[in-house]
Formats: sequence, structure tokens, C-alpha cells
Amino acid sequence: MTQTDTNLSAVQERPLREAMMRGVKGRCPSCGDGRLFSSYLKVVDHCPNCGEALHHQRADDGPAYLTILLVSHLAAPLLLASYIAWRPSAMTMILIFGLGTVILSLLLLPRIKGGMVGLQWARRMHGFSKDSGTAPGTLSS
Repeated sequence: MTQTDTNLSAVQERPLREAMMRGVKGRCPSCGDGRLFSSYLKVVDHCPNCGEALHHQRADDGPAYLTILLVSHLAAPLLLASYIAWRPSAMTMILIFGLGTVILSLLLLPRIKGGMVGLQWARRMHGFSKDSGTAPGTLSS
């Protein structure tokens, strides 16, 4: 066994599902108590409760792409079904579905970003491996 294998086996696993669910709820993926966001989408640098460094996160465009994917896959079948069932005017559909997609996007975006930050923390991505989660006396890789 090499030194790198020893270091990797000494690092404790972080619970992926729990970390992502905490992020979805807007909480610190480490402790689950501190707030993850200081404003609508601004991630805090450090958890106010446990002090976990969260500035490493790199959830740039991923949450936006996933939000667009989810909202469009929900809206498209509803748009078609409502048109077939009721035949509303074009203006009615633009207003209803335009407003609906904006509201749904604004609701989903911070939750998806929080989940992505939780995923990165649990998988030790983008600098999250250099924190207190490594075993004492080992080098993080």
C-alpha cells in the first residue's frame, strides 16, 4: 500500500445524501444548523455555527442549467395538456406559463445550488478536502 492509499483510506467518508439535503434546505452541509446563504444565492464564506469553510464551492452555472432543465420538462407537458384541454388564447398561455416558469425557477434555483454545494462538500471537491475532515497527521491529496 502506498502513502497516497494510506492517506485516502484515513479520510472519513461524508454522507452524500444528508449533505445534499441540508444544502437543499439552505443549511450548512457539515452541521445542518448554520445558514448556507447570506442572500438569495450568495454562499457564506464560513458556517456561522460550526465554522466550516464554504468559500471553496464552485456552483457557478450548474444550478442554472439544472433549473432550466427541470422547469422546461415540467412546463412543456403542462403547456401541451392545457392547450389540448381548454384551448386558451395565446396571450393567456404566455401570461400563465411565463409567470409560472419565472416563479418556479426562482424557487428552485437556491435549492439546487444548495444541493450542489452539499455534493461538492461531501465529495471533497474544489478545496473542501483541505479542511478539518482529514485525519490528523495526514496530507490531503
